[in-house]
Amino acid sequence: MSATIRGFFDEATFTITYLVSDPATKTAAIIDPVLDFEPGGGIADTRGIETVLSVAREEGLTIAWVLETHAHADHLSAAPIVKAATDAKVGIGEHIIEVQDIFRPVFLADDIAPAGRDFDRLFKDGERLPLGEIDIEVLYTPGHTPACVSYKIGDAVFVGDTLFMPDYGTARADFPGGDARALYRSIRRLLALPPQTRLFMCHDYKAPGRDFYRWETTVAEERAKNVQIKEGVTEDEFVADRQKRDQALAAPRLLLPSIQVNIRAGRFPPPGPDGVRRLLVPVKFKGAAAPAE
Repeated sequence: MSATIRGFFDEATFTITYLVSDPATKTAAIIDPVLDFEPGGGIADTRGIETVLSVAREEGLTIAWVLETHAHADHLSAAPIVKAATDAKVGIGEHIIEVQDIFRPVFLADDIAPAGRDFDRLFKDGERLPLGEIDIEVLYTPGHTPACVSYKIGDAVFVGDTLFMPDYGTARADFPGGDARALYRSIRRLLALPPQTRLFMCHDYKAPGRDFYRWETTVAEERAKNVQIKEGVTEDEFVADRQKRDQALAAPRLLLPSIQVNIRAGRFPPPGPDGVRRLLVPVKFKGAAAPAE
């Protein structure tokens, strides 16, 4: 039996939140839920994820899982909002511990629980989870980050940031712990699935020449048309091209708040003595020397 899949596009971050359900039991999972966040005013807003939850209620769905494909660097997770509303379990790949270890000292995040315990479940490669009468299979697909996983549900795979639409290419691999060679091998693993397998992206940015958003493709289409990694592209060719592209990319607009929140499973840092929660901005000086203390 195929799962029912609904995508909710957040244009501010070009992110798709997925509501995936078993039609027989109405058991559902939310994949990569987005929290609206305005960095200029430090304002977090739940309107987007409330829309997803409202649809789930209207359909009579029971949310059993919140599944994160990785610790996103371009949007904040709304996992705690979903968990509070539904008592769903929040899960991510077990290598999130490596990402937490990278960023804990950067953001003085000593409140992060050891061994990834901010999350309810850490998934191993090949692990299977129940979604009613349908299985969710976890596929370890590192490269964009060390912790990336994809979720195979029936004939559909939710690939996170590993792949984009064929006319856009692949994820970047220059974040701390990223690895273009690992990314190539992860994508080849995905593209070894049957040609008719449906692939659902976490983002779409409308490639040049395309004036509409699109986030569903197939293994066959990616093999034939992906501008960076279609059939015939060698690992060395891909790595050289990916590294060249990454050197020209700017940091995501929400990079600093996203990482701090997402390595905590969507939780903001603990409040200060005045009850206010604050996000840190590590400062790097370029050009002129740093000002004297």
